[in-house]
Amino acid sequence: MPVLIFIDHADGHIKKASYEALTYGAAVAKQLNDSAEGLLLGSVNDDLAALGKYGVSKIHQVSNEALSHLDAQVYAKVIEEAVASIGAKVIVFSHNQTGKAVAPRVAAGLKAGIVTGAVGLPDISSGFVVKKSVFSGKAFANVNITSAIKVISLNPNSFKTVAGEGTAEINQLNVIVPASKIKITAVNKVSGEVPLTEAEIVVSGGRGLKGPENWGMVEELAHVLHAATACSRPVADSHWRPHHEHVGQTGVQIAPDLYIALGISGAIQHLAGVNRSKTIVVINKDPEAPFFKAADYGIVGDVFDVVPKLTEEIKKLKA
Repeated sequence: MPVLIFIDHADGHIKKASYEALTYGAAVAKQLNDSAEGLLLGSVNDDLAALGKYGVSKIHQVSNEALSHLDAQVYAKVIEEAVASIGAKVIVFSHNQTGKAVAPRVAAGLKAGIVTGAVGLPDISSGFVVKKSVFSGKAFANVNITSAIKVISLNPNSFKTVAGEGTAEINQLNVIVPASKIKITAVNKVSGEVPLTEAEIVVSGGRGLKGPENWGMVEELAHVLHAATACSRPVADSHWRPHHEHVGQTGVQIAPDLYIALGISGAIQHLAGVNRSKTIVVINKDPEAPFFKAADYGIVGDVFDVVPKLTEEIKKLKA
């Protein structure tokens, strides 16, 4: 009874979060002395056999044009059929937009217990206890899943991707794909150097930038760091930046390795979206800004003085 890992993808390529989920799922399988296998709906340009280096022995693929666009209801039904066919008892998703839409539906359909936003491997010493973040990352809960089938969605950037050696067997899975009730009339894609949800480094700006005309310094720092750009809610509400860059409790929630906040005071709603960042750097001229209490490193200074100097020093180091 293998551990089955859902492989999320977009634009013909597997998402970064899926590699983390594969590594995590393989580790869970090792705990249970079972095999780890992947499930991919649709098709990608990447080499599926190469996913074996993340610990999976087999990749089950459902090749159907109807699965080229996400329909959470259709995906859930197909995954339920795949789970029944494969005989999996643990299903792992990434806790990204796709996982948030699909995993709960799969759990409901399979009458399975579910833990969303897991941050560590399950403790199987006395049950199947999974640690997850709660209250917008301000605390943790240990949840024991007692159902026969178990569903876990892994918080992105909470489990290190480990690549070894090996290749995976590819199995074309024949399951019924129900008709979608959704008609897609247009797809508008966000362009940028790095997708915000997958970025390892994020440079974010707040009202301290004073206006959209000053956003060039944010973009330049992000460019030299190969980072994504983000903003606080007041910036998005003022239409200085598009709303898809808004990070916070009511915006995108991220967990990069490095989060650099420029001119952001650090209200609790903003912190709720970024507090899973591994390292937080805050630059603000107000020494009483609440963000400094959550920061790993802080610079008290005017962003218009500090950021250009910081950018130049990084350029020198890279040169």
